[in-house]
Amino acid sequence: MAIYHCSIKIISRGKGKSAVAAAAYRAGETLTNQFDGITHDYTRKGGVVHTEILLPDHAPAEYADRDTLWNAVEKIEKAKNAQLAREIELALPVELTREQNISLVREYIKQHFVAAGMCADICVHDTGSGNPHAHVMLTMRPFEQGGEWGAKQKKEYIPDK
Repeated sequence: MAIYHCSIKIISRGKGKSAVAAAAYRAGETLTNQFDGITHDYTRKGGVVHTEILLPDHAPAEYADRDTLWNAVEKIEKAKNAQLAREIELALPVELTREQNISLVREYIKQHFVAAGMCADICVHDTGSGNPHAHVMLTMRPFEQGGEWGAKQKKEYIPDK
């Protein structure tokens, strides 16, 4: 039986975090943060079995590159305590194949986040220990139709009457 796990976090400079560092760790890559000049090398990290970036149709094509995308996020957010990205961590069913899990995550993220204008960085981890999971980093700002960053969105909750 599948075990459900989902956690959602904010990656924020105010908490001493960096979107570039977070993306490098989750993808098992080396990325340099142009905001602070620090290079983050996680190429020795094991268990990263799939990575991809999903973009809305009107996002600039160069943001399909992880380094370009997250450095652009670091650049657009000026505040020292800026919220840089959302991260969703999802457990994946061991009953599905790796390809089925990747497809499941991809379609869910496209439908619920990319369709709303957000860029999504998907990294699937599986060390073979029975805990396959996905880390999905989402931009806080959507892309507008002209290919420019939009304003951060705040959701209003209206109580039922």
